[in-house]
Amino acid sequence: MKVILLEDIKGVGKKDQVINASDGHARNYLFPKKLAVEATNENLARLKAKQNSIQYKKDVEKEEAIKILNKLKEIKLQLKVKAGENGKIFGGVTAKEIAENLKTQYSIEVDKKKINMSETIKNLGIITVDIKLYEGVIGKLKVEILAD
Repeated sequence: MKVILLEDIKGVGKKDQVINASDGHARNYLFPKKLAVEATNENLARLKAKQNSIQYKKDVEKEEAIKILNKLKEIKLQLKVKAGENGKIFGGVTAKEIAENLKTQYSIEVDKKKINMSETIKNLGIITVDIKLYEGVIGKLKVEILAD
């Protein structure tokens, strides 16, 4: 009997996967525990519609990420910070500060967790940071640190 899994089941399959299950297993275990439904034409059509919806959302998110990627190529974000005479910054510039300034200066919202910095910026100058916008879409942002 073909069934559509409603949840991940270890050793059986993943959610929304169509599998062949024995009649007894399906009727006595999967159906009563609401772990699966029978793969009727109606249920298969519902599954297909759900998968199309998920794919559409992913495509829209990727398009948005690519638009932001193109904007980032043209931007040089300038941050003014307090610094000593030798070019050392008091404290440091974090991913949070970069995300906040990107939002205020250019109206581009990026989650601070997506900004990839190996460590806090502690010197004046121009630094390039990677921003993971979407799976497989990584933007590079030039950040110019200036003394205040």
